[in-house]
Amino acid sequence: MKNTKFVFIVLLPIIAIIFIFHIMPLLYGLGISLYDYSPFNEKNTFIGFANFTKLIHDPVFHKSFGNTMYFVLVMVVINLILTLSIAQIISSFRNNKFRSAFRVVFFMPCVAPLAASSFVWRFMYDRKYGIINNTLVALFDAVPQNWLGEASTVMPAIIAFSLWADIGYNIIIFCAGIDGIPNDFYEAAVIDGANAVARFFRITLPLLIRTTCFVVIMTLISYFQAFSQFEVMLPDHGGANDMGLVLPLHIYRSAFVDKDFGYASSIAIALFIIIMIFTAISQRLNRTDWGY
Repeated sequence: MKNTKFVFIVLLPIIAIIFIFHIMPLLYGLGISLYDYSPFNEKNTFIGFANFTKLIHDPVFHKSFGNTMYFVLVMVVINLILTLSIAQIISSFRNNKFRSAFRVVFFMPCVAPLAASSFVWRFMYDRKYGIINNTLVALFDAVPQNWLGEASTVMPAIIAFSLWADIGYNIIIFCAGIDGIPNDFYEAAVIDGANAVARFFRITLPLLIRTTCFVVIMTLISYFQAFSQFEVMLPDHGGANDMGLVLPLHIYRSAFVDKDFGYASSIAIALFIIIMIFTAISQRLNRTDWGY
């Protein structure tokens, strides 16, 4: 009984912080979504689920949802393939100095503020003065592209930047997971005549299930909430033909541009439900009960 009281007293500040800064804002946002709410209104009218009905029939929401799904799914797949491959290559180095150096190189973009990196890349994509177009023109005599101004290139350009800025985290996690696999498995596989490819697919990949599950869930949550690069690189809030309009940006535009906080809250609740669904599916598919 004394131990229970002590644990409760120790955890009470943490519970209070979670309730004040996590649960209360969520409940407050849910409440706002039921009103025609704006801080400029003298009276905010209760409209029930009208904002959610509007959301279902809103073509802009449909487009932002499609853009978000495209961004998230493409990013997660490419991110997993890239980071796992790079982590496997780094872990294959026997010299610890080389391994540490490569980890630092790939992790460096993660240290820089995302907004600042987005601002730099925005100028790198510039049609006339950007280093990317100048390099393509010099090497391949290519026609300069308006990467962030054309509907067909907005999302690929932001995906390329997001990969550069973000893969360092997952590389470090995968490196730690690979280094945690006992060498006995690899030594036995070598004795049995398994080559490097067979060892990767039959030992490394299956034993990284838990690590992969964690990476998938955290990456999904992160990319569903991606905002900074879209806001900084697309100052018109969505790019050409709204091809860069994702749900977090749509929430921002609805709240602070259109001043419709009630509708913005309903979009935020919808995004929360989407993230919860994908997280639950990922946990279910990657459930495992073994250990080594």
